[in-house]
Amino acid sequence: MPARVVLRTVLDAIPSLLLIVIIIGGILGGIFTATEASAVAVAYATVLAFLYKGITLKDLPRIILDSARMTGIIALMIGLSSIMSWVMAFTGLPDLIAGGILSLTRNKYVILVLMNVILLVVGTFMDPTPAVLIFTPIFLPICQTFGMHPVQFGIMVSMNLCIGTITPPVGSILFTGCKVGRVDIESVVKELLPYFAAILVTLLLVTYIPAISMALPTAAGLIK
Repeated sequence: MPARVVLRTVLDAIPSLLLIVIIIGGILGGIFTATEASAVAVAYATVLAFLYKGITLKDLPRIILDSARMTGIIALMIGLSSIMSWVMAFTGLPDLIAGGILSLTRNKYVILVLMNVILLVVGTFMDPTPAVLIFTPIFLPICQTFGMHPVQFGIMVSMNLCIGTITPPVGSILFTGCKVGRVDIESVVKELLPYFAAILVTLLLVTYIPAISMALPTAAGLIK
């Protein structure tokens, strides 16, 4: 490929690549929040789409309608998830779960497995934010009793709940990706099974080997 073509391709890609710089830079610089960054990204991407002639003004009504439909479905899923989190908090179910775990065993390895299973199940039907707020105050003190660092615990919890966002029956991110790609969830899940196996192995490694999650923060001097 001629160098002129490569250079032209790189120059054409610069405006699109700037989207990452704008989002990450804006969040880290305190210019806007992560939620506001999504709106900025949409506005910037829309401008680029017009500049690259990917869409025209005639396409906007259809794009807005499709976006509204998808947003409505996702909002309903998150709403139902929030209701479930309220019910769990109101009934005190997380406390009962923690008490049940400690009544079964005091072995830290078994406790961590049970926590992972619970968080994986919870993550399949509950949004990560309320799940973190509900289960962190309950599970963190238990983990700290056998020496787990809060950073490692946080990564473990985040991984569990993020796995839930790509796992049926709710799987908000999985559902969104399928809608964007115009494919059915059943066919996608079949293709994801090998990746789920790799993800679960990684989760176990993060759970039982502190160095995996602690090495970079320690090397950067963020924790001791």
